[in-house]
Amino acid sequence: MMDPRTSAQDVMRCDLCKTTVVQMHCDTCLVNLCKACVGEHISTDESKDHKVVKFQSRKSTPLYPGCKSHEKQQCIMFCKQCDIPVCASCIESNEHLHHELSKILRVLDKKKERITKERNELNDTIYPTYQDIASDVQNRMSQLEKEYGDLSTAITKHGEDWHREIDKLVQKLKAEVDEMKITQLQTLQKHLDEINKTMSDIKGEIDSIDMATDTNDLSKLFSVTSSVHIYRNLPHQIMPSLPKFMPKKIYKEELFKLFGVLSSSSLTSDKHGYKMKTTQKSTEAGSFPPVKQLLDEPETVTTIHTGYRSLYYVACLSDEEIWTGGNDSTMKLYSINQGSLLKSITTKSGNTPSDIAVTKSGDLVYADYDDRTVNIVKNEKIEQVIKLQNWRPKGVCSTSSGDLLVILHSDDETQTKVVRYSGSTEKQTIQFDDKGIPLYQSGSYTTENRNLDICVSDGGAKAVVVVNHAGKLRFRYTGHTPAPKNKPFYPPGITTDSQSHILTADYNNNCVHIINQDGQFLRYIECGLIYPYGLCTDTNDNLFVAQNGNKKVQKVKYLQ
Repeated sequence: MMDPRTSAQDVMRCDLCKTTVVQMHCDTCLVNLCKACVGEHISTDESKDHKVVKFQSRKSTPLYPGCKSHEKQQCIMFCKQCDIPVCASCIESNEHLHHELSKILRVLDKKKERITKERNELNDTIYPTYQDIASDVQNRMSQLEKEYGDLSTAITKHGEDWHREIDKLVQKLKAEVDEMKITQLQTLQKHLDEINKTMSDIKGEIDSIDMATDTNDLSKLFSVTSSVHIYRNLPHQIMPSLPKFMPKKIYKEELFKLFGVLSSSSLTSDKHGYKMKTTQKSTEAGSFPPVKQLLDEPETVTTIHTGYRSLYYVACLSDEEIWTGGNDSTMKLYSINQGSLLKSITTKSGNTPSDIAVTKSGDLVYADYDDRTVNIVKNEKIEQVIKLQNWRPKGVCSTSSGDLLVILHSDDETQTKVVRYSGSTEKQTIQFDDKGIPLYQSGSYTTENRNLDICVSDGGAKAVVVVNHAGKLRFRYTGHTPAPKNKPFYPPGITTDSQSHILTADYNNNCVHIINQDGQFLRYIECGLIYPYGLCTDTNDNLFVAQNGNKKVQKVKYLQ
């Protein structure tokens, strides 16, 4: 028969006699007692001020920390200048004369509130984000397995066409594929192990905070520190790049040259790849896009005639409709599939817009350089959002958070800056680098990348300038050589896609440059473009190019 005193289902027993049911609790010593043992407990250490309460009222008495300078003194005050708890003797010694003192309970209440908030951030935001990151890495590993399997199958099929003469070469190439796969999977596994370890550390810290906040021992609570600032710095996102198999025609005398070769594989690490998990519904922050490869040859899908004398701007309203702007005060909405004009809006001032954009809610936004305003069109009614003094708006874009990024030129055209607005409220200004040097010479147009970088085409500097979300310079892109027409790089329009590629028009070279989010050139898009100016992409990563040369918008497919 189970001993009722040791059964897990038994009620709590007195810590002294071990037999009687608990009735009392000493808040000073954190000891459970029966009524008969209270006297014995108090007599064992009469130097302490024992606070014995009913068991149901335990933890009701604050346990003040002991003073390090005065033995057996309790600290009920806190010195803000010295950042330490102090007792009555400390105060009487004049050591903290003229210092600002606060009741320690008030200080600890604020700390408890802060660390509880940080604990909630760890539990509700950071830890779930790491869970998503771990899932993303696992998904990429599964995708690698599949794609490497497809690659091996392609090599095998091509090898069968060459019969026994090329068996040795087939095995050699498959071994290279396996080696690349193993290398990339090992790298991703190591990355996943590091993420899982961090998740374990975060969980441990959450448990530590929970234990500290669930006790009335103020010394334990006061000693709690949080590493949440460390975990806010998310790990780099590793993006594997698959090799390509390029088969060639069969000529036995040149087997090793013509059978086909594998391009090199790569793994890139992007410190800005992951975003902190949010409770808001946001494609940019809450999900990871499928990896898409660049097409070997971009292709034109359709062309839309706009009728402007000079065509400058294009902005996607949806996958079926685009807004355009040119040399007059009218902004036109076109059907992409039909090429037909659906709607026209004239600027409130009658001026030519200096740029157009579409918000997340589908409203048209335009900048009016001469009128010094930024305006939004809702239900075909124009509302002024921003009115400037001494500055004029050039480029405008709507961000994933719903803010507006506006490029501003000073009246004397000697200064350029990027300003973030929430409605009409200025939230952020980006103008100088860490050394106080201007970032922009004459910024034209701007866009936000998926990693929240702010990308600006600077026609005056003949460069693309990219800063991070905080406004710190990441890189400048000044073109690639050889250029299609060997003319100087001149970037007007700029846009990004789901892969965090940055696409910028090159007016002089009749092409579009594609660079990755770190500024590395990937390829040109030509497709017969004539003086490309404005750019935008739709949700399927189709590129729309407003061409000033022929006044047409060209829809181009460039990703698989």
